[in-house]
Amino acid sequence: MKTVSLLLPLVLAACGSTRPFRDATGAESSSEDPERARIAAALDGFHRAASEADERRYFDLLTEEGVFLGTDATERWTKEQFRAYAEPHFALGRGWTYRAIERHVHVGPDGRTAWFDEKLWNDKYGDCRGTGVLLLVGGEWKIAQYNLTFPVPNEIAGEVVERIKSHTGAAR
Repeated sequence: MKTVSLLLPLVLAACGSTRPFRDATGAESSSEDPERARIAAALDGFHRAASEADERRYFDLLTEEGVFLGTDATERWTKEQFRAYAEPHFALGRGWTYRAIERHVHVGPDGRTAWFDEKLWNDKYGDCRGTGVLLLVGGEWKIAQYNLTFPVPNEIAGEVVERIKSHTGAAR
């Protein structure tokens, strides 16, 4: 038992921290962990740039190989594909606003990889979820993958799945 209690802190440290981090709208302070604060700032900047239709700043926060997975099953976009989709909207000053309500950030043992999940609010869609991976590139945290989803309550999941199957004609 003594060995387990001595090894547990080392194992947890090697796996990256599992403590939740909340952005500026949440309660937990970021001052304890500057890397998490930098990651949160990158994610907050990503959402802010989209809301302000700031194309340059938005796409600067993605890695060159970045991928954006949208809510529709057909929406798997490389950075350039997503830029082609977003550019006409941004050019007209129309972005999209997702506000982070809660965020959990984990930094990998290499200190150069991080992953997150965040609860988001959007006026049109309501509760949403974003998940993804960031990489430390040239001293800056960049998003390598972002996945936007609609959480479906278990109580209505069967109905939602049947509607999707009906809509797509999917039967596997």
